[in-house]
Amino acid sequence: MASIESNKEAPDFEIKDFTGDNFKLSNFRGKSNILIVLNRVFI
Repeated sequence: MASIESNKEAPDFEIKDFTGDNFKLSNFRGKSNILIVLNRVFI
């Protein structure tokens, strides 16, 4: 797993949201603050 440093640009990635739509980090370039919550529930 790649490490992340403070004050550095995050690497781009793409995942599907809970409705199946693609979510790509680069779609938010230029925005001030981005909060992404990745939550997995294991039963």
